[in-house]
Amino acid sequence: MILCDIGNSNVDFYHDGKIWSQNLMDFKEYKAKEKVYFISVNETISAQLDSNYINIENWFDFDTIYQGMGIDRIAACYTVENGIVIDAGSAITVDVMSGKLHMGGYILPGINSYERCYASISKKLEKRINPSVILDALPQKTEDAMSYGVIKSICMILEHTCRDKTIYFIGGDGKFFSKFFKKAIYDRSLIFRGMLKAIKNKEKL
Repeated sequence: MILCDIGNSNVDFYHDGKIWSQNLMDFKEYKAKEKVYFISVNETISAQLDSNYINIENWFDFDTIYQGMGIDRIAACYTVENGIVIDAGSAITVDVMSGKLHMGGYILPGINSYERCYASISKKLEKRINPSVILDALPQKTEDAMSYGVIKSICMILEHTCRDKTIYFIGGDGKFFSKFFKKAIYDRSLIFRGMLKAIKNKEKL
């Protein structure tokens, strides 16, 4: 069984415990030789898929009153009974789970979005965010000042939300942010475990 998570920048695959990624251009040339169960937040790409692709978006029985929640966030939360699910990618999404109930969540810009924001302010701020910036001392140069402002502010709001709860990190920057929290788990398979659970529940019907 092949699982596929189609995003706005990349496509992630899962097969027998192995996970790999493709960019969208490469994915357009990918030809599935067997059934692929997928979720997608990219409507343009989804519309181009052939009959080998099975959309399982409606297979999730998820308890929430949140309006407009993306299927990738739902899948990530689907196997978490209690804790915080943080997807740190192009955007950083934060979702709180308690007793299998989705309590709500919020969205922050991702690190790359902050870089573009700074660049739009001034040419002098066209710099990369330094993930190794020291957060225990005030910066003494522009690049570190930008990096401090981004990473420190993200960590502080996450810390306020998470407190003593277990945190499940996914996404391209998930492993990086997980190092700032004691009860953090970086789990690249979280979305796919949610998809597998939805498929198994569907097969029982």
